Amino acid sequence: MAQHQARKRFGQHFLTDGVVIDQIVQAIAPSPGDCMVEIGPGLAAMTQPLVERLGHLQVIELDRDLAKRLREHPQLKVIESDVLKVDFTALALSLQAQRLRVVGNLPYNISTPILFHLLSHVSVIHDQHFMLQKEVVERMVAAPSTAHYGRLSVMLQWRYDMEMVLLVGPQAFDPPPRVDSAVVRMLPHAIPAVVDEAVLSELVQVAFSQRRKLIRHTLGRWLTERGFSGEFDVQRRAEEVPVQQYVVLAQTLSKERISE
Repeated sequence: MAQHQARKRFGQHFLTDGVVIDQIVQAIAPSPGDCMVEIGPGLAAMTQPLVERLGHLQVIELDRDLAKRLREHPQLKVIESDVLKVDFTALALSLQAQRLRVVGNLPYNISTPILFHLLSHVSVIHDQHFMLQKEVVERMVAAPSTAHYGRLSVMLQWRYDMEMVLLVGPQAFDPPPRVDSAVVRMLPHAIPAVVDEAVLSELVQVAFSQRRKLIRHTLGRWLTERGFSGEFDVQRRAEEVPVQQYVVLAQTLSKERISE
C-alpha cells in the first residue's frame, strides 16, 4: 500500500514514537466494554493498541484516503466526517452508551473549535484524553492570576476537571510540528454549576477582550448597559477573577433577565 503523505490542510502530524504511544494508552487505561471514540486516528498508531484492549472502536476521520484504509480493519467503525459536524449526543444514543470515552491527537489548527463543540455534548461524555499543542493545554488548566488564564480556561473549567498528564516533543511525530505538545485528561464535573452557557460565554469574552485593562472598561460597561443591579468587583483584571465568580455572575444575570 502506498505511503500516505501528511496533508497540511488537515493539520496532519502522525504520532510515531512507540514509547509515547504506550504512555498515552496507559493514561487512557482502556477496558473491554468501554464505548470509545477516537478523533483523527490517522495511520492508526494509537488506534491499534486501543482496539487490542477494547475489542472494537469508533473512529472519526475526515481524510477519505485514511478512512478507506481504516475500513479494512474489521474491529473499527469508521465515521468519515468533519468532527465539528458529528453529533456526539446522537452517536451515544445510537451506540446505546450512557457515556462516551473520547480520545485523539487533535488537529492543532482547529483544536479549540473541537473542544467547544464537545462542550455542547458534555452530558454524554465520561472522559476525554487529547493530544494538543502544549500552549493550548496550559491555557486549559491555567489558574487565575497567571498569564495563560483566559476565556478557554474559564469555559472549560466550568464543566471539566483537567490535568496535563504528559509532555511530548516534536520528534515524536512525522512530520514534526513546530511546537511542543501535551496530553490533557478532561473529566466532566459530576454536578456542574447550572448556568446559561451563552450568557457565560459572552460575559467571559467581553471580560478578556482587553485583558491588560481593568474590567471596568470592558465587563463593567457591558454590565451597566444591561442594567445589572448586583455587586461585582470591576477594579481588577479579567485574569484575576476565579471561574466560580464568572459562573455566579452569569447565573445572576440570567435570573435578572427572567424576572424582567
